[in-house]
Amino acid sequence: MYDIIVKKRDGGELTKEEIKFFVDGYTKGDIPDYQASALTMAIYFQGMTADETATLTQAMVDSGETIDLSAIEGKKVDKHSTGGVGDKVTFIVGPMVASVGIPVAKMSGRGLGHTGGTLDKLESIKGLEIEMTKEKFIENVNTHKLAVAGQTGNLAPADKKLYALRDVTGTVNSLPLIAGSIMSKKIASGADSIVLDVKTGSGAFMKTLEDSEALAREMVNIGNNLGRHTVAVISDMNQPLGYEVGNANEIREAAEILQGKNVEDLRLLSLEIASHMAVLAEKFSSYEEAYQAIEANIENGKAFESLRTLIDAQGGDVAMIDELDKLPKASYEIEVTAEKDGFISAIDAESIGVAAMYLGAGRATKEDEINHGVGISLKKKIGDPVKAGEALVVLVSDDEQPDDSINKVKEAYTISNEKVEKPTLIHNIIK
Repeated sequence: MYDIIVKKRDGGELTKEEIKFFVDGYTKGDIPDYQASALTMAIYFQGMTADETATLTQAMVDSGETIDLSAIEGKKVDKHSTGGVGDKVTFIVGPMVASVGIPVAKMSGRGLGHTGGTLDKLESIKGLEIEMTKEKFIENVNTHKLAVAGQTGNLAPADKKLYALRDVTGTVNSLPLIAGSIMSKKIASGADSIVLDVKTGSGAFMKTLEDSEALAREMVNIGNNLGRHTVAVISDMNQPLGYEVGNANEIREAAEILQGKNVEDLRLLSLEIASHMAVLAEKFSSYEEAYQAIEANIENGKAFESLRTLIDAQGGDVAMIDELDKLPKASYEIEVTAEKDGFISAIDAESIGVAAMYLGAGRATKEDEINHGVGISLKKKIGDPVKAGEALVVLVSDDEQPDDSINKVKEAYTISNEKVEKPTLIHNIIK
């Protein structure tokens, strides 16, 4: 291990055997934290080649279980978002893609941070089960083309152990280590192809377009190196996606998009990702053909029917989707208003996310309980005119005076005298 640390410290390229020796030894506990942290720091400063990063990712995949989805008929395409505020795309894209006959086998996690994860949001629907046997999961995908379930506990254990170490040693922000961490879980989940939604901007992990594109290239290279056709969409997170933040709030907005409502940024991004997924599944020969077919299934109701089928198949109360006012909703609605006339020139997405967490929409620690009925409805987005006293957002809260959330929202909004353009939604596609 000493020789491996010194080799990487001095800028050398590690062999497959050396990388596997490290990952296997660290996972088993044979290599101590202090040597593992020395190597991650060396990687942080010296980087890794594309081959090294792919080998590291595969070694992390091999450290635990992999999910065999070969019993699912057809090409399986997964999607992954690097996270953001108001990102409810999974609930829109899954039904869109399933509606054109492509299997979507989605393994998701819980949230730690400003809002719940995919599973937490789905649990806004009464009775919906996200824990199921592998056999039931496969049966649901084969029968209905769509299932969303909790991740098995032992996917890429090396990644979990390494991430915890990186978190306390200042080595989280290393591109090969971030990319390997994300892709190890996606590859272990058994998909044939992967579409990545890599966020950029104030509410994203990567704040600049340059950094977001670099991360996307790393992940696309890993996927393609390991035999998974991978495409990355670089999308904007300089303001929340759509108008709803929170758990039930986001399920409601996702259902409305599938019913044909035009929330411009959310609808466009969902169609973009779904169309790339449909092409990777080899169902359509071109992106344009896939886009038209999926758009047609929003208009004719097939995409919304796929969402209803998912909920019904997993024991959820479909009436909550048919009549959206049946979804959980907290007791109070509190308007946060503009203090002057002007135009919305910036919204710090992360601050909106934190405001939602203060209401109870997310978890500050793993032990925190999610309140599905609280959230934030945005009334103004970048480029919109606003008058003094007009609502910027409506907080849905079980606390009559949620001062922390109100102050955080006020911090998030910038009002200027000059009108600004709406941000570009899709910055780049990396294949």
